[in-house]
Amino acid sequence: MLRTMSTATNTLNQLQQQLDIIGNNLANSATHGYKSSNAKFHELLYQQFNNDKADTAPRQSPLGIRYGSGAVLGQAQMNWKVGSLQTTDRQLDFALTEPKQYFTILMPSDGGEQTVYTRQGNFYISPVANGQGMLVNSEGYPVANSEGLPITFADDVTNFTVDAGGMLALTHANGTVERVELGITVAQRPNLLQRLSGTNFGLPANLADLGVTQQEVMTDLRGATRNQVSLEGGMLEASNVNYEKEMTDLITVQRSYQFNARSVTMADQMLGLINGIR
Repeated sequence: MLRTMSTATNTLNQLQQQLDIIGNNLANSATHGYKSSNAKFHELLYQQFNNDKADTAPRQSPLGIRYGSGAVLGQAQMNWKVGSLQTTDRQLDFALTEPKQYFTILMPSDGGEQTVYTRQGNFYISPVANGQGMLVNSEGYPVANSEGLPITFADDVTNFTVDAGGMLALTHANGTVERVELGITVAQRPNLLQRLSGTNFGLPANLADLGVTQQEVMTDLRGATRNQVSLEGGMLEASNVNYEKEMTDLITVQRSYQFNARSVTMADQMLGLINGIR
């Protein structure tokens, strides 16, 4: 097989993965709290072919030639920039205005419960036993308080308000006010997080192999650190996808894909000519 064909084929596979990333970004451009991903490419190893030692002709160009093997997609990096805030005036819509801060969600998993993190702050009330209500996200998973426990309350709550520090005030029908601290976590090493869905992130299972602890990756904001929380009520954070940039990248990738596909076609034609020589 010609080297041109193998190089182009290697690159085509990686370009397809970049197309998938761009498509996922565009599909979530209207998803609240979504963080876009950016693909980075690296060159594969080169092979050096030097000129014949008997060739002593003076040259201004480098001696020999270097053959590349194509490109490989590096780690897709997350864009942690805060998206624009959209006013909803809904009491249970919350928006975090500082980057790398997350709401804590308790998601059921095999044999127990898994803590996941999200910036999607549209919450709802789900009825539970004994006339209680529970604060849940749009998928029905419990929202945790600062102690990591589900937020439950009597179902006679008539009003919800939240301050900039993430303190949720629940006004009951008899006028009493109950206060609960929303569970807010800050990502110290956000690149170690794994995307579980469009807006949900979780910790990798091999933290010990990476030489870090859970607290070194995600730090719960409790006690004196609560003053770091920055939250707005009645608002939602929009996706930070830059639609114009994604469309430009899409066109660029399509052109690169066509170029490499054409290279495969030309290499196949050259092989046909070689095989046809008598």
